Amino acid sequence: MSAAAVFGDALHPALQVIGLAVDFPVERALVRAVAGASFSVRRGETVALVGESGSGKSVSALATMGLVDAPGRVSGDVRIDGHPVLGLREDQWRSLRGRKVAMVFQDPMTSLNPSHRIVRQVAEAIRVHDARVSKHDARDRAVALLERVGIVPAAARARDYPHQLSGGQRQRVMIAMAIANQPDVLIADEPTTALDVTTQAQVLDLLRDLQQEMGLALLLITHDLGVVAGIADRVVVMYAGRVVEEGPVDAIFTRAAHPYTRALLASVPRVGAARGTLRAIEGSPPNPGEVVAGCAFAPRCPLAEERCVARVPELRPVAEFHRAACIFGDQITAGRLLS
Repeated sequence: MSAAAVFGDALHPALQVIGLAVDFPVERALVRAVAGASFSVRRGETVALVGESGSGKSVSALATMGLVDAPGRVSGDVRIDGHPVLGLREDQWRSLRGRKVAMVFQDPMTSLNPSHRIVRQVAEAIRVHDARVSKHDARDRAVALLERVGIVPAAARARDYPHQLSGGQRQRVMIAMAIANQPDVLIADEPTTALDVTTQAQVLDLLRDLQQEMGLALLLITHDLGVVAGIADRVVVMYAGRVVEEGPVDAIFTRAAHPYTRALLASVPRVGAARGTLRAIEGSPPNPGEVVAGCAFAPRCPLAEERCVARVPELRPVAEFHRAACIFGDQITAGRLLS
């Protein structure tokens, strides 16, 4: 049975990641970029995967798309519509990418072909999964997609080359290509990087509208908690390759239970807040490949005690649908610490 034939079970999350680990051999050592990450995204839901650079969020996304190249090693379980995909052959992956799961990368200029017109590239994204579509029909559909994502006038701009578009317009083209075959899962990896604030808001609004219109399972990857408040239903926070907190967006923003999440929130500028210096997180994340005993955030944590480095803390419930990997999670949520 082909990979395409086994999908479509509505009883399962559209995307489910269970115990994902990603290792890279480097100079006789093994760098663990992702260490047992688990999360899921259901149809019609937006989940934000957040963390500093090097936290493992982008590598997790690449692994879910089957895009971690050798000598990288991926283990654990990734399921799309309830079916495992990590063991698929590359030809099976090609059948799924763009049709069941699609990805918008952070730098569209490196993803778009500079020598081809925009309309050709969007049309090719359509025909690669349905060769029965004529070139003429694919181009008509490409123009309609460009119009849907806000490229105007679409018929005229469709003949442009990537360098003739602004950064925001190029990102809209990438979104058009990603939704061309109506995937169940859309992964957006830092989609607003290098865009001005106004364009960032427009791109996020577009993603939110498409998610609601198409019932997409949207996984939004970002290092900035400030961009997720108006779009995410749930937030998954990663640090040093591990998930350290997850919960509904309101709970994360008002009752964050992990010191790292609280530190991220404190570093975000807030409208109406008193003027002053933004709070930075002291110290640095562990170096790739560094073996850290216990909680990886302990060296930077104001609450750290000796028991914090005894063993790696597990995700524990601190409220309904809200979990944190911190021994102080309950006390923090209750306001007895870090108040």
